Amino acid sequence: MTETLILQLIKLLLFAAIAILVIVIFTHTRRKKINIIGTPKKFFTAFVIGFFTDMLDTWGIGSYATTTTFFKLTNFIDDGDDTKLPGTMNIGHAIAVLVEALFFITAVRVEMTTLIPMTSAAVIGALTGTRLTKNWSAKLVQRVLGLLLIIAAIIMALRIAFNIGADTATSVHGLHGILLFIGVIFNFILGVLMTMGLGNYAPELVFFSLAGVNPLIALPVMMLDAAMIMFSAAQGFIKKDRVYWNGLLGMMIGGILGVVVAAKVITNIDINLLKKAMVVIVIYTGIMLIRTSFIKASTK
Repeated sequence: MTETLILQLIKLLLFAAIAILVIVIFTHTRRKKINIIGTPKKFFTAFVIGFFTDMLDTWGIGSYATTTTFFKLTNFIDDGDDTKLPGTMNIGHAIAVLVEALFFITAVRVEMTTLIPMTSAAVIGALTGTRLTKNWSAKLVQRVLGLLLIIAAIIMALRIAFNIGADTATSVHGLHGILLFIGVIFNFILGVLMTMGLGNYAPELVFFSLAGVNPLIALPVMMLDAAMIMFSAAQGFIKKDRVYWNGLLGMMIGGILGVVVAAKVITNIDINLLKKAMVVIVIYTGIMLIRTSFIKASTK
């Protein structure tokens, strides 16, 4: 009963966060006389970007790199102000990510004794991350994390090949003892790294897979992490007016639809197939992190 009550409270929190964010966005755009619908071309472009990037996000691939790529290919932020890129992505994806969290909280079983401590640790890490990472080199963190992800993916592939932990993984829905302690520390560090623009999806998938639990429980944990962090960050971006609003409503609507479509697929997916897909996703993420670090380095 206690776990059910906590789950209901989390769902109410997510509904409240969605409602608050919608009110904040539309109050701000109305007061500033901002056209969030935009031109038909902007709206449609944003809708397509939101649909595909949030669909991929729901499958654990993440949305940061894909959204950045689509923005550049379509010249979506056409005023040339790249400082608006983080805020535009955050606002465009925030509601969809809250919907992701809401869906997977109910669709995937995860023990509350795992979900709450790990999510809390990630949020605390994100809140303190700006101070801790102000002197860190983003490109170094990207290279190290990218390499670690590739190594972890190789370990995951070996576990699949030799069927290690196959008997228990699908029936375990939470962390206990030392693994839970490690998970809390891991998520705190991950929350810190998220303030540098690093995604939490691939690392979370790796951690839960290597911990020997049902990899699907990574979904509600990582999505609740991202949802709470993005909810807090979104309001800061709005206040600082670092958002490109033209057509952004299309991205919000498309993103929500993309989440619904993707969630219907992934919650019915075969666990063994998911594990194999995870290896590909994690290797891809690792390579992209390393590649991005060198691109940024070469342009300085």
